[in-house]
Amino acid sequence: MAIDGAIFETINPSQFTTFTFPFPDLPIPLRVAVLDSPLQAPTAGSPPKVAAMLVPFNRENDWIFSTQSGHLQLILNSPNICRLILVGPIPRNRNNDDLGFSEVHYVSSDDLVNRGSKFEEDLLPLLLALCPRQSFQTGNPQIPFLCYEDDLIRSLTIGVFEGVCVGEMLVEDVEMTSGDGKEFRRRLRFKRMPNLVQTQMVIMPELSNKVKIFGLGEVKFEPQIRVLVHPYLIPMVAALSLIGGYFEERILNGFMPKALCLGVGGGALLAFLRAQLGFEVVGVEIDEAVLDVAKKYFGLEDNEFLRVLIGDAVDYLERFAKGVKESELIDVVKERCVENVDGVGLKFDVVMVDLDAGDARNGMSAPPLEFVSKPMLLNARMVLSEYGILVMNVIPSSRSLYEGLLPVLREVFCELYEIDVGNGENYVVIASESVIKTSDGDCENSFSTKLKAAISGAYIDSIRKI
Repeated sequence: MAIDGAIFETINPSQFTTFTFPFPDLPIPLRVAVLDSPLQAPTAGSPPKVAAMLVPFNRENDWIFSTQSGHLQLILNSPNICRLILVGPIPRNRNNDDLGFSEVHYVSSDDLVNRGSKFEEDLLPLLLALCPRQSFQTGNPQIPFLCYEDDLIRSLTIGVFEGVCVGEMLVEDVEMTSGDGKEFRRRLRFKRMPNLVQTQMVIMPELSNKVKIFGLGEVKFEPQIRVLVHPYLIPMVAALSLIGGYFEERILNGFMPKALCLGVGGGALLAFLRAQLGFEVVGVEIDEAVLDVAKKYFGLEDNEFLRVLIGDAVDYLERFAKGVKESELIDVVKERCVENVDGVGLKFDVVMVDLDAGDARNGMSAPPLEFVSKPMLLNARMVLSEYGILVMNVIPSSRSLYEGLLPVLREVFCELYEIDVGNGENYVVIASESVIKTSDGDCENSFSTKLKAAISGAYIDSIRKI
């Protein structure tokens, strides 16, 4: 079907168009995808900025580059860009079985990117034809080529699954650069937000395997639940240091610290809190298919002190806040009652929020805007123990959007702290039920010692009051 070039003459927020384009010296046509930002409107009197990106070699099937949701996150991560044009090979048709047995190498001399500036120059007439009229106010516009960079060396798809709530999801083993060396990890990604890694864990060959040199697909790997590598999970755990003295007191009095984790994904945070820090953990996950994946591929295990409820986190938080006894909470999937806790409404020492927004078009990838409303924050405060804290992963599209969330948090909670994860994307916000004593996080005790041994002390030192 022919494309009417008139649709590209103006910036139309969220307009997404794809087409194929024959290119000299290439055996197959190129796929061209054009997306206008839903947030970045052209400034009056200033031409709209247009950028292009070449799809990395052998990643044309990756949801990051082949779906509108992936394209959306790319443009939202590109400040001031009104239109982003992706150019790359046509995605290959694959079924789930094919994906499960394909190892992908990302470095190749055939990479479109490696064709250099000559290829970019040859694309220029096409790119200019896709620019809006306003871009030509002062002559031909400059169209920068953005470069997508990550630490992947190669990946192996373990499986593609589908959940009722989250839709399609991908489990993959990847080899990545890490420091001066390489590392194997297992990752979980959702098609609805493919650029956001929901879970990643270090994986090692099973102990029974005696092969010293190995690669993806050659040996069986098992996840390491006592190690956190996800960029923002380590800072979330570091937040516990603020009330380390309180945790120590509870432990000495014979009580196990309790955590409510809203959002489970692959379960890395839950498993770590239980295995490394000895917490009693209750998780809430909206999609049972995600929980099945967490158990089968990421080592999550239900037991007396680690339980996962299936349902909407906001709904469960409302029920907890109303003082519903745990004995009345029904796991609707398993059709069994959850055990009582002290015979009264639930209280937790820490509530950890790791929920994606499901749709980044409002500028927030995490958490859902509904969760940072005053009613939900009041519910969160209600379920905290006297010295408890709320720890929340926030992924805004801009610093100003992030700062816009803070007033309502200040209105509800006693004190606010933050950790800048340092990756240009995540902030960890910590809200306390009570005033935190300065000495509480500084005093050395067995809990603090265990915490510092389990995670990097750099994030503990970077916590600041806001």
